[in-house]
Amino acid sequence: MALKAGVSTMTVSRALHDNGNVTEETKERVLAAVRELGYSRNENARSLRPGHSSNLIGVTVTDISNPYYGEFVIGVEEVLAQHGKRVILGNTSESQEREEQLLADFAGRQVDGAIVVPAAGTEHTHLRSMADRGMRVVLASRSIDGLDVSSVVLADFQGAYDATVELIRSGHERIGFVGWAEGIYTAVKRYAGFAQAMSDHGIPVEERYVIDRVQGVEEVEKTIQGLFEQPKSPTAFFSANNRHHMGVFRAALQRRHELPDNFAMVSFDDFELSSLSPFPVIIVSHDPREMGRTAAEMLLESGREEQRVLPVHIRRSVRRV
Repeated sequence: MALKAGVSTMTVSRALHDNGNVTEETKERVLAAVRELGYSRNENARSLRPGHSSNLIGVTVTDISNPYYGEFVIGVEEVLAQHGKRVILGNTSESQEREEQLLADFAGRQVDGAIVVPAAGTEHTHLRSMADRGMRVVLASRSIDGLDVSSVVLADFQGAYDATVELIRSGHERIGFVGWAEGIYTAVKRYAGFAQAMSDHGIPVEERYVIDRVQGVEEVEKTIQGLFEQPKSPTAFFSANNRHHMGVFRAALQRRHELPDNFAMVSFDDFELSSLSPFPVIIVSHDPREMGRTAAEMLLESGREEQRVLPVHIRRSVRRV
């Protein structure tokens, strides 16, 4: 490029960095050579130089196909873009091994920090190692006991408690719970809120109504279909997230004319076309973009590690038509 512009490599560098020591004529010759040769600056190599930031933030989510996480990432980008930073996005599919690989890749790219929705499981040494090595890490949606990093979570327990009370006040006692509880902070908290509400109203939790080892819409749908075939099946279901709810919803649609008139559901998280549900649905609603924005703001802050709890809101969809 220096040869093409007829200047030294130092002059090229000064022109590209808009150094005032380069005349406008020389700068234009350099820029013309840039356009003709199709040059683009290697930001990765630049970020490896001492004192330079990559301006990259790594973000991991557990299910990129879930619209919730699309909204979450938009919230993250809204804040980071204001500070000249970009996102590298990775999907873990609830695999801690994949999460570890992604974080190692982020570190290799010299990211300025990472926002992590932790994958299911109890082994988090890789996250602790990253934090100990100085990478700024913020957990989103889920927290990890004993890990000294900032996190932003929802009022999971209270939201689940309040929504379950709504079902009970509507006359339900046979209430099913659907959620992957093993090693997932949100499901554990939401199940605890559900169980506490049942206990406080003198209603025992039937173990056969608790579906806590299924993952994915199709698997949930199949499991709920089997439960509907049993005598005294639940008259209402609490789903710990929107994907689980869609499985219950699809199973209920197939049995629509066999279900009791007061059949109802709870979805923790909003879901697609909720206003068109033929069943009454209680939704524990919150803003995933706000979750993303808060996580990004916390990442950019340099204060002490903390946990922020975002509120949730209980709302009802239309009733059965």
